[in-house]
Amino acid sequence: MSLEGKVAVVTGSGRGLGLAYAQELARQGASVVVNDVDADTAAAAVATIVDAGGRAVSVVAPVGPTATADLLVSTAVEAFGRLDILVTNAGVLRDTVLWKMSDDDFDTVINVHLRGTFTTVRAAAVHMREAGEGGRIICIGSPTGQRGNFGQTNYAAAKAGIVGMVRTWALELKRAGITTNAVIPVAATAMTATVPYFAAAVEADTAGRPMPDFFRHDLGFGTADDVAGLIAYLGSDAASDVTGQALGVGGDRLQVWSHPEAVVTAYRTGGWTYDALQESFASEFGSALQTVGESFPPLPEELQRPAAS
Repeated sequence: MSLEGKVAVVTGSGRGLGLAYAQELARQGASVVVNDVDADTAAAAVATIVDAGGRAVSVVAPVGPTATADLLVSTAVEAFGRLDILVTNAGVLRDTVLWKMSDDDFDTVINVHLRGTFTTVRAAAVHMREAGEGGRIICIGSPTGQRGNFGQTNYAAAKAGIVGMVRTWALELKRAGITTNAVIPVAATAMTATVPYFAAAVEADTAGRPMPDFFRHDLGFGTADDVAGLIAYLGSDAASDVTGQALGVGGDRLQVWSHPEAVVTAYRTGGWTYDALQESFASEFGSALQTVGESFPPLPEELQRPAAS
C-alpha cells in the first residue's frame, strides 16, 4: 500500500535515524515536514528528498515547546493540506552517572524526549481528531527505556515514559481511528559509534560494506535504513490494526516487546508482613527476580579489536 497522498511530520529528522525515516516515508509517496534545530542541516535533508523526486519542507525549531508542536502541525497543513503521520524522533543525550547528573542534564533530556513527544503528539492528535480521517503516531523509544543502561538515568526515564504514554494514547485515540505505537530501534548511530563492541559493524556501515552477520542476525543491530521500513509500514493503511505496541527492530530482526506483566504471584493470609517476607521472600520470589541492563555475547574472534595499549 503506497503512502501517496499522505503527509508526515518527522521530528529530529535532519540527520541519522530521523533522516532515514523521513526519506523512506517520502520514498513510499508521503510528503514530509523535516525538523531540526540547525537550518543548514534541515535544508540539506529536504534537498535529499526533493532531489530524489519527493516533496518536503522544513521547520527549524527545538522540540519541546508547545509553540514548536503547533508550528509543525500548521506547516504540514499549510504546505500539503493535511497531516496523516507523526514520527517523534527528536532527542539529545546528557549521559553521566546519577551522583554527577545535574538538574540541567536531567531537565534537558526530559524536555526534548518526553515533553517534546507529549506536546507534538497532543498537537497532532487535536488536528487528526478534528479532521476525522484517523492517523498514525509513531514514537521512538530505546532499549534503554525497556531495560535500563548505566549512566542514562534521564534518557531511560524519558524513553520508558514514552512507551507508557503510547499505551495510554492507544486507548484514548482508538475511537478516532488513530493508531499509536513505539518503535525501539537498534542501529548504527552517533551514540553506538563510540562503543568499542560495535566498532566492526560501524566501520562496515561507514565504508558502505554489509555489516557482519553476527551483528545483523545475532544482535539485531543494523543500519538506519533497516529501521525505516517499519516506520513507513506503521504509517500505512496496512497497519490500521496495530496500536499500543512496542516494536523492536534492527538488522535482520523484528520484535514485539511484551507489556510489563507479573511473573510470579503469591498470596498469604493476613498479608505480607515484615516477618513473613523475611521468612519466605527468597524461596517464593528469588528465582523470578528480573535482570537489568542489556548483556551481549562475546564478540567472535575475527571481529575483536586489539585493546588499546
